[in-house]
Formats: sequence, C-alpha cells, structure tokens
Amino acid sequence: MRFFRVTELVTLLIEARDERTLLSLRARLGKLDLLVLDELGYVPASKVGAELLFDVISTAYERTSLMVTTNLPFDHWTEVLGSERLTGATLDRLTHRCQIIETKGESYRLRDAKSRVRRPGVPGPKERAPAAHPGAMEGGRMAAQARA
Repeated sequence: MRFFRVTELVTLLIEARDERTLLSLRARLGKLDLLVLDELGYVPASKVGAELLFDVISTAYERTSLMVTTNLPFDHWTEVLGSERLTGATLDRLTHRCQIIETKGESYRLRDAKSRVRRPGVPGPKERAPAAHPGAMEGGRMAAQARA
C-alpha cells in the first residue's frame, strides 16, 4: 500500500521522467496492492503531469486497487487534468467497477478550530467529546476501485 497526495505523485513522476527513472518508478507502483491518491483537484496539473498521472491510473486499472479522494465533482476534473479527452479517459477507468462514496457535512478541521475558541458558558475542548476521526473526509468524494 502506498499513499500519495496527487501533487506529490505528479512531482515524483515528472522528476523520474527527467532523470530517466520513470520505468523503475512505474514498476514499483505496479507492484502495490493499493494505491491511494489524495486531494485530487487542489492544484491543477501541468499537461505533462496530467498525462503521467493518467498513465499511472491506466496502468493500475483492473490490476491494482486504487483509491482517489477529492472535493471536486467529476464535471470539474477537466480543470485539474486540462483536457476533456484525458479527463473522460481517466474517469472511465476510475469509475468502471468502483465504489463511489460521497460524504457531506462540516469539515472536521473547521469544527475542531471552532471548538478551540472558548466562549462564556461553553465547555472547552478538553471537556467535550472527541471530534470526528482525523482521517474522516471533509464533504467530498472518494472513488475506490478494487482489482478485478
């Protein structure tokens, strides 16, 4: 299992391409049982970065379990990946045989910050029940694809 923020993985892919070690990195990624791609959509990818990310997703398709987290609805993925064709092909591979989990609600980070602000008559954070699990998603989407 390996966890990457999407921006981090794209940077590694571009560096590996520039250093001529991309095949080695792709081979290591291909051996994983689960690849988690977190925060897709916070930073638009360059054309090269989007193409390299697509290559990873395409290679993982039906071979490796893949989980992608994002706050973006699918119709906004073009803003991140740059082209409608690449976005369509990426979504085609991710959504075939997958489980899509949507969460809604207030951000646990915002709720935690609000709980630290002490108001008269309101118990402090140590006196309250713990907030949601730190790994809980903030209103967003997660696509998980299991191996075939």
